[in-house]
Amino acid sequence: MPPSVKYTLGRLGLFLLFLVLLLPVPLNFLVKVMIAFVLSAIASFFVLTKWRDEMAERLGETAAKRKAEKERLRAALAGDESAAAVGDRVDRVDQADPGKG
Repeated sequence: MPPSVKYTLGRLGLFLLFLVLLLPVPLNFLVKVMIAFVLSAIASFFVLTKWRDEMAERLGETAAKRKAEKERLRAALAGDESAAAVGDRVDRVDQADPGKG
């Protein structure tokens, strides 16, 4: 399961947990929702640290790949065939190993 899905489901689970715990409290429902939202955000900062770090790492890797691809395409458009050829070799290696990334 991708880290972003795990983290999102964890945040949603914490929110629902706090909302259920606040249901017996005699407050307006929207106030309970707002309190549950704030409490779940605070709790997720401490409880979901590992998943948040995994998600950030994955997003960083994706951003780095996109930046490298963008630079390769710019080099190819500028006429630098050697940089474009290096990018093509990297793409073929990534496609040959689908378990990576």
